[in-house]
Amino acid sequence: MIFLRITLIVLILGMLGLIIKMILGPTLWDRLLCLNLISAKTILLLAIYGVYRDNIMLLDIAISYGIIGFLTITLLSRFILRGGRQK
Repeated sequence: MIFLRITLIVLILGMLGLIIKMILGPTLWDRLLCLNLISAKTILLLAIYGVYRDNIMLLDIAISYGIIGFLTITLLSRFILRGGRQK
């Protein structure tokens, strides 16, 4: 149980670092990459917390969030590659 708590704390600290990097990122692609990593860490956070609390429902939510995060990053990347609103 202590290992799961330490893992949760490390994930939260990693997410805080990514939020700072996303705000300060020099390019739009760096910010998009940080958003993707935050999404992946959120999925891990939900899955580990679900195991910690012995709640299977959180694992289903993590899978759903993974699908939504993948689609969001894919659509944002296509939007940026096509020029955004300038066209």
